Amino acid sequence: MKKNIRMKVARTEMDLSQEELAKRVGVSRQTIGLIELGKYNPTLNLCIAICKSLSKTLDELFWEE
Repeated sequence: MKKNIRMKVARTEMDLSQEELAKRVGVSRQTIGLIELGKYNPTLNLCIAICKSLSKTLDELFWEE
């Protein structure tokens, strides 16, 4: 698994901290950090919740080109 730079960029573009995004999607801040570091593989439901919170699609944040 590789780092999720696209998710981190989308989060910072919306001026959200890891803690704020975590609260929006119902997980811990550590979970968001691990996803961004590529050390945690989120469920599809969590991916969808993150996408909705960041106004992005699954393709934009999680699917490899």
